[in-house]
Amino acid sequence: MQFIDRTEIEVEAGKGGDGIVAFRREKYVPAGGPAGGNGGRGGSVILKAVEDLQTLLDFQYNRRFKADDGKRGGPKNQTGASGSDRIIEVPCGTVVYDANTSEVMVDLVTPNQQFCVAAGGKGGLGNTHFLSNQNRAPDYALPGLPGESRRLRLELKLLAEVGIIGLPNAGKSTLISALSSARPKVADYPFTTLIPNLGVVRKPTGDGTVFADIPGLIEGAHRGTGLGHEFLRHIERTRIVLHMIDITDTDPIANYQIIQQELNAYGRGLERRRQILAINKIDAAGDSEERTKAIASQLEAIAGVKVFLISAVARIGLDALLQEVWRFLDDLKTEE
Repeated sequence: MQFIDRTEIEVEAGKGGDGIVAFRREKYVPAGGPAGGNGGRGGSVILKAVEDLQTLLDFQYNRRFKADDGKRGGPKNQTGASGSDRIIEVPCGTVVYDANTSEVMVDLVTPNQQFCVAAGGKGGLGNTHFLSNQNRAPDYALPGLPGESRRLRLELKLLAEVGIIGLPNAGKSTLISALSSARPKVADYPFTTLIPNLGVVRKPTGDGTVFADIPGLIEGAHRGTGLGHEFLRHIERTRIVLHMIDITDTDPIANYQIIQQELNAYGRGLERRRQILAINKIDAAGDSEERTKAIASQLEAIAGVKVFLISAVARIGLDALLQEVWRFLDDLKTEE
């Protein structure tokens, strides 16, 4: 499945139905009077957040959505039928912007949350509405009003409690596949992950926690270098950042600092997000146990947090790492 997390669409609400001019024609009512009904209201365009969708792919092929028009009024003061609303399903976590002003209209986070992005036009008034003592036989009615039209920009920010970050080939996809039933593409070369991957990790209590593997972060990602700038927004919603560092790389300390600089430069609260650090691939470090411990000590001194030594592929140290994740999440709930 192709992952699309940003797109633009056009929405148009339905036009209100026209009011009509009509008069009573009953046989035994000589002075019948006006009897033209009002038009029905046009349908509105409504966005609805659903859990089943994980991408905005559908909007790549269908970018224009229109609600039904209202029906014109009828004789005998009959009001026209209202147009049906057009309900558009989007993934939970979709932020809706007015594409012309970049104003945030709504952030659809909760399942089944709905928001009207274009209101239907009001139905026109029939000639009955204009009956008065001065005008006993009005012979005019009003047309229905047009519905609202908007151009919208949709941006998807994944809903995950734990975001896994790191330079390419740090083992993020391997970790999420080891902890959950997710099966992202894994290979021994950089940039194998081109889309964010989600996986549900079970807590000891049985509850599920969503982990997200955020791909493509490299130096300069906040300026648009590489793929990372496309996915930095997905970290905004995470409550914890799990930063993975490849011990087999030449300079793990510099790699850690590169990612931290990107988070700081991107801003939007990422620089203040609580982090857990994990040095990965310790099984591939060979006889360099002393080097691994030395780097871990340096990272602990720089970051001020405990550093976990793990191997995602060999599943070494994952239990202790998860215990720290659960503790962090429990602490955050306590603080709320």
